[in-house]
Amino acid sequence: MSKIKLNFSFLRTIHHYVNSGMLLIVVVILAMTIANSPWKEAYAQLWTHEVHLQIGEINLFSHNGHHMSLMNFINDALMALFFFAVGLEIKRELLVGELSSPKKAMLPIVAAFGGMIVPVALFFIFSNEYPEVNGLPIPMATDIAFSLGILSLFGKRVPISLKIFLTTLAVVDDIGGIIIIALKYSSGIEYSYLLVAVVVYGILILGGRLKIYSKVFYLSFGFVIWTLFLQSGIHPTIAGVLVAFTIPARPKLDVYKYINRIKTCIYEFPTDQISDGRHVILTSQQIDSLKRVEESSDHVISPLQDMEDNLHSFVAYLIMPLFAFANAGVDLEGITLNNVFEGVSLSVIAGLFLGKFIGIFSFSYLFIKFTHSSLTSHVNFNHIIGISFLGGIGFTVSLFIANLSYADIPEVGTNLLNQAKVGIIIGSLLSGLVGYIWLNKSLPKNLDEMAEINGEE
Repeated sequence: MSKIKLNFSFLRTIHHYVNSGMLLIVVVILAMTIANSPWKEAYAQLWTHEVHLQIGEINLFSHNGHHMSLMNFINDALMALFFFAVGLEIKRELLVGELSSPKKAMLPIVAAFGGMIVPVALFFIFSNEYPEVNGLPIPMATDIAFSLGILSLFGKRVPISLKIFLTTLAVVDDIGGIIIIALKYSSGIEYSYLLVAVVVYGILILGGRLKIYSKVFYLSFGFVIWTLFLQSGIHPTIAGVLVAFTIPARPKLDVYKYINRIKTCIYEFPTDQISDGRHVILTSQQIDSLKRVEESSDHVISPLQDMEDNLHSFVAYLIMPLFAFANAGVDLEGITLNNVFEGVSLSVIAGLFLGKFIGIFSFSYLFIKFTHSSLTSHVNFNHIIGISFLGGIGFTVSLFIANLSYADIPEVGTNLLNQAKVGIIIGSLLSGLVGYIWLNKSLPKNLDEMAEINGEE
């Protein structure tokens, strides 16, 4: 337990000093460098090692008798935790965030739809034959870590409402990606496993109705559902999202009762006892009071918020960089400049860099014009243009979908996957660079403008 706490503490420390988006950039450069170095064979071989979680004769990390490779473990198991964290975020947004208010949520929702439809259309224009067309959903996604990471570089120059717009847009994008993964990349379904998974999922829903707050309860049954999905043919990452929706959003203890309990406990510590500042030997009654406060503190935060908070650093600073390191390493041998601007690479670049920008901005503009609504205060269309470019940073989920699209296609799959990866990296880089330059030009420069935007005196 102490090791786990130490690891989370270490990750939280990184969080304070390192931008997660910038960390991903460093990891991508490192992966690309190694994949094109004398160590490239060792790099490729690393991901083929088998991973086992053995119970007797059964390896839980296996499917149809085939043991998971390290790459499968990252993409199917660790990414299930990534999508679990995404599911928690989506549930919170639906309950108390921007998505809880249809009026406030409509603009970013419409923008997100444009940012999914137009990139797919552009991809189809350039690659409309099998097997290339299998990667149609690749340019749909917006990488929330990268895009918000770049936006954070502007500090207080960014209006809060603009950050909310981008975050909501990216969350809706994630929902779209999750639906596509569930519908398009699930095949050969074994209904016996799926039926058992439905029953177990019903237990989680019942647990919520019975006000069971134990995180162990939800995580244990969640792991069972993930295992059943793995065997059923439904992509196992979907289990992460579904389980997240069952996590209770209400705390066990009301915050006002918690405050009153603390006030009662404070009376156990007379001020004259500690006024001299010397070490105090606590009475057994005082120790009991402190233990009650500690126990109450665990109950005043809802399981949903607690899990989301604890998982954030773990996902952002461990799972996502590990996923990027495993999947972004593209061997560029045989890939020329002409290859980059044709086929799948060109389709992905066009989808991310042009499609995302055109889709997000045009749908936002048309929605505002036709509904006679307005942008939030301190936000103008120049800012929306910058955000529309940042929406083209489709790194993590795009790479994930690219693997699902091409990895298992015989003979040409590896080549198409490499093309897609190159397209994702170039398209995301162009989108991030142009978005940064545009926002740097359009956001306020001086302190007076910044104070006005942020509502400061």
